Amino acid sequence: MRIGIDLGGTKIEVIALSDEGKELFRKRVPTPRGSYEATLAAIKGLVDDAEQATGQTGTVGLGIPGTISPFSHKVKNANSVWLNGQPLDKDLCVLLGREVRIANDANCMTVSEATDGAGADCAVVLALILGTGCGSGIVINGKPHHGGNGIGGEWGHNPLPWMDEEEKAVAQQKACYCGKRGCIEQFVSGTGLCDDYERRAGKRLKGNEIVALSLQGDELAEQSLQAYERRLAKALSSYVNMLDPDVIVFAGGVCNVDRLYTNVPKLMPQYIFGQEFHTPIRKALHGDSSGVRGAAWLWPLEK
Repeated sequence: MRIGIDLGGTKIEVIALSDEGKELFRKRVPTPRGSYEATLAAIKGLVDDAEQATGQTGTVGLGIPGTISPFSHKVKNANSVWLNGQPLDKDLCVLLGREVRIANDANCMTVSEATDGAGADCAVVLALILGTGCGSGIVINGKPHHGGNGIGGEWGHNPLPWMDEEEKAVAQQKACYCGKRGCIEQFVSGTGLCDDYERRAGKRLKGNEIVALSLQGDELAEQSLQAYERRLAKALSSYVNMLDPDVIVFAGGVCNVDRLYTNVPKLMPQYIFGQEFHTPIRKALHGDSSGVRGAAWLWPLEK
């Protein structure tokens, strides 16, 4: 049995999977924000619940909104800031009495989609989380690519390429939370879509409300969506120029905007070196369960 845990900013979710990927148990609890010790206790409680409910002992994989530094062996880059600087893997190993495998939550989502989701049977899978923020994960031959510095797939905190004058102005107006200006995350996250509409219309709406207005013929909503698609195509093209994956998977709330799968591929060739783009772009098969499933799949089947 494989136990996966998704440690988010507002909730912690556990899932137990059989060898065949069948869900045996699932539970969510609120994240004890601000307390490292309480977070450890909550994770242990969920593992205990999963094993008591199934009568089995499982391997444990954990997805976190950050990464374990390969140098300090402590958490870094987590927006759940109480995790930063903590030896999370070592503490959990002691607490649970077994090895715990930890990966970035975007990498976990990508592992899930590469194992039995939208990227199954593909050697190089790139998956993007387009939600409150934006991130990405890379899986090569079934394994997440962490990188020598532990930041493989940190796509959202590179600058948006080929900026037009409007985008340059936006970049100067407000810095990203990371301290830099013009980050991809500021433009192609779901938050970025809502920010764009607010600049145009003077009022803030949710992403699905902007999509609904565009379907009703609202000009400003349509302008925002077209700008979003163009920016996503530019940002994704720079990634494809370097990695050239076999498949691209969209996850996060924005992945439910169906027009992206038609419009973005049409925009890509103008930014691609060689102007050819035939890579399939697919919606995540497991939706918001991909992260917790991918954490479980950090322990692959023995061969």
